[in-house]
Amino acid sequence: MDNKTEKVYALAFGAHPDDVELSCGATLLKLIDEGQTVAVCDLTQGEMGTLGSPETRKTESAKATKVMGYTKRITLDLGDSKLHDTEEAQKEIIRVIRHFQPCVVFTNPPDERHPDHIKASRLVYDAIFYAGLKKITTLHNGKKQEPYRPPHLLYYMQFKHFDPSIIVDVTATFERSRTGILAFGSQFYREGETNEPETLIQRKEFLSGLEARARYLGEQIGTGYGEGFSAPGPIKAATFTALFPEN
Repeated sequence: MDNKTEKVYALAFGAHPDDVELSCGATLLKLIDEGQTVAVCDLTQGEMGTLGSPETRKTESAKATKVMGYTKRITLDLGDSKLHDTEEAQKEIIRVIRHFQPCVVFTNPPDERHPDHIKASRLVYDAIFYAGLKKITTLHNGKKQEPYRPPHLLYYMQFKHFDPSIIVDVTATFERSRTGILAFGSQFYREGETNEPETLIQRKEFLSGLEARARYLGEQIGTGYGEGFSAPGPIKAATFTALFPEN
């Protein structure tokens, strides 16, 4: 990050590289198609993952960023498998929030299979609140940052299914979002690779399972594909027709 604030419409956090692409990539593409700016922040480098080295994950993240069209991607080093809700970690995330000043933040859900996902969710939730406090000082390149609290936070869906508060119609962007996912090739099933240890997401059935869920969510709203989100509290409707537009 340079010294200048880079405002974006949406900022998506993930505990690990590929969390964002797997969970809300089609929605982020939809925002970009609508003319909005999107930034991504990975809290760790994914260095403890069974498959792929930190160098490989870095290369894959850069490829995903390019094919998805993000304004920027930042990878912090808060420790894969060592994430904790500490003041130091909060301040790292606060710096990112104050730098990008997003309208909407996406992050890991609070109830998840992976402990890092749970911890990331809490970290981002806390950092969003503290980012708005004037007496918490953060510096970037020696310059004091202004307090800023994003108005909207959404949890995306990962391994555990939940009843979403919002389902976004991603029919037009779902297939393209697969390109962003497949940029992280070291993590997924590859035909002919028989010596690699099997992980949950490396199974041959994993990506087809993601598609099945997207089809199920789409069916709930009468579309081809959907991505689901929940909110930690009520969502403010500035205008009624913004939520319920005419057909």
